[in-house]
Amino acid sequence: MARQLIKGNEAILKSAVLAGCRAFYGYPITPASEITEAAAKYLPRVGGVFLQAESETAAINMIYGAASAGVRVMTASSGPGISLMQEGLSYLAGAELPCVVADIMRGGPGLGNIAPEQSDYFQVVKGGGHGSYRTIVLAPDSAQEMADLTALAFELADKYRNPVFVLADGTIGQMMEPVEFMARPVAPPRFPWAVEGNAATRNNLVSSIYLEPDALEAHVNKLEEKYRRCEREEVRCEQYRTEDAELVLVGYGIVARLLKSVVEELRSEGWPIGLLRPITLYPFPTAAVRRLAGQASLFAVVELSTGQMVDDVRLAVEGRCPVEFHGRTGGNIPSTDEIIRFLKNVWGRRRAAPRVDELEVLHA
Repeated sequence: MARQLIKGNEAILKSAVLAGCRAFYGYPITPASEITEAAAKYLPRVGGVFLQAESETAAINMIYGAASAGVRVMTASSGPGISLMQEGLSYLAGAELPCVVADIMRGGPGLGNIAPEQSDYFQVVKGGGHGSYRTIVLAPDSAQEMADLTALAFELADKYRNPVFVLADGTIGQMMEPVEFMARPVAPPRFPWAVEGNAATRNNLVSSIYLEPDALEAHVNKLEEKYRRCEREEVRCEQYRTEDAELVLVGYGIVARLLKSVVEELRSEGWPIGLLRPITLYPFPTAAVRRLAGQASLFAVVELSTGQMVDDVRLAVEGRCPVEFHGRTGGNIPSTDEIIRFLKNVWGRRRAAPRVDELEVLHA
């Protein structure tokens, strides 16, 4: 597995195999289909299982079965398919079953189109299924991170016994870049809780049903403590030239790459500007945003949506400084010139305005 020029989608699957994934159940959908195609090609070579299910609903329930047997397992889809998987994801989280789901986002709602968007944020990060559960969500911005974060996803899934998403826009999935894969493959692990169909695991039980209210409440509280631990230990983000930033940009995926170019161009003009890129969308890097809000005059969020992650940024800022938003949809990706025009407009309006804490002093 030397350095390869490879699509982000294929990098996901190759990294998964090296990380010990031995089963893939899925249904092809643009712009994620290359993941399913690669699974059909590579998993049988390592003694794994590939099956094209009759639907995404079937696929996610097959994932439940394989995960119950202790197999490192994954699936991949895009927005409409992920919608069909939501009930199964709730069951997986409720039964504390580890798995990895790649969502390569396309335009929506409905059938939308096959161009890149970031409008699955709500259904993946907030959880589209029923009940009080969370999924860990990793957001790569390159083909290299498609590989690296997929390997990490399997580790986190096992550590927390929970579904983990690799959430990427269609551009990152279809983009070809050089990728270096892990030097040594990971042997598929075994789990003491798994149901392996033998005498040793006969007493193991995998279920998400708790008919007594007190028993279900205790289980939900156990899950909640697991999520709080994840929020303490697994937050990941990249801060780019934020040490003296008064204007902080926030974006992920392909948008973050554009925003780095914006930062460099405006820095050359003397702007005190930087970028915070969330790598974990859940757990969200709230503390990092809050620290930067103590020095910044303005946050600007750019997304390929009408504004979904921006809500989490505003919550993290806690009113310490304004948060502006710029979004594109339909598969349109803003140019750096477009983003710079937006920033010059809002920065010009906001720079002369007093900070929130200054307003409080004036009011006092």
